[in-house]
Amino acid sequence: MKELTIISGKGGTGKTTVTAAFAVLAKNAILADCDVDAADLHLILTPKEISSADFIGGRGPQLDSEKCTRCGECQDLCRFDAIDFSEESGYSINEFACDCCGLCALACPEEAITMVDTINGRWFISETRAG
Repeated sequence: MKELTIISGKGGTGKTTVTAAFAVLAKNAILADCDVDAADLHLILTPKEISSADFIGGRGPQLDSEKCTRCGECQDLCRFDAIDFSEESGYSINEFACDCCGLCALACPEEAITMVDTINGRWFISETRAG
C-alpha cells in the first residue's frame, strides 16, 4: 500500500484537483478529504453515499435558563463577548462568538452552564469511480 498526503496552508492552490487526478489514476484508492473549511473532493468525484453520521468535534456550553439566577458572572468573565443578555429572556450564549473554552461553565455558581458534545459537521463513506 502506498500513502500520499497533499497539504498546503493556502486555499485555491489546486490540492483538490491534484488529489482527484491521482485518485483516478490509482486503482481502488481510499481517499479522505480532511479539509476543515471546504472539503470539496466530492464535487469532482461525484460519490455515491453509502453511510454518514454526525461528527462530534468538541464540547460547547449549554445554558439551563431554569437554573440561571442572572448573576452575570459568566458574562463578566467571557473574553469573547459570547454571553448576551436581555431583560425578557435573560442570558444566552452566542454560538458564533463562543470559543468553547468552558470558563463560563466553571465559573457559574449555580451550575446552569454545562459543557456538552457539539455536532461540528458530518462524515461520509462513499464510493466513487476512483474507489
